Amino acid sequence: MKLMQTLIVAVTLLFAATANAKIELEDNSKLLGKWNLYAEAASLHKEKVELFSVWDFRKDGIIHTESEDRFGRTKTLVIDLKYSVENGNVMKQKNPGRSKMDTCSVVKMEGREMIMKCPFVYLFFKR
Repeated sequence: MKLMQTLIVAVTLLFAATANAKIELEDNSKLLGKWNLYAEAASLHKEKVELFSVWDFRKDGIIHTESEDRFGRTKTLVIDLKYSVENGNVMKQKNPGRSKMDTCSVVKMEGREMIMKCPFVYLFFKR
């Protein structure tokens, strides 16, 4: 019985460690190009909120974003944000014209899909 409990705890810890595994980026080469931001969520396993946005990660350290604003006065919102890759993370400008940066980590990058964890939100992308 004790062996079974130990095995269950070990498997649970292993699953928890891999569930939040982070991909260490060496540079921006895996990010470059256009990504469709299609959803965001407070947690990986919580309900996703649908989004309509395109993020273009450029070589010059700019994320060119174009977002559909379904409820606002403008149809399309276009914003350029600065970014860099530092210590395996994406450092993304929080607001245009401000120096404050968010630290985001890539938690999944498989094929044409990417999940990025930023403070308080997970972002879901497809190419």
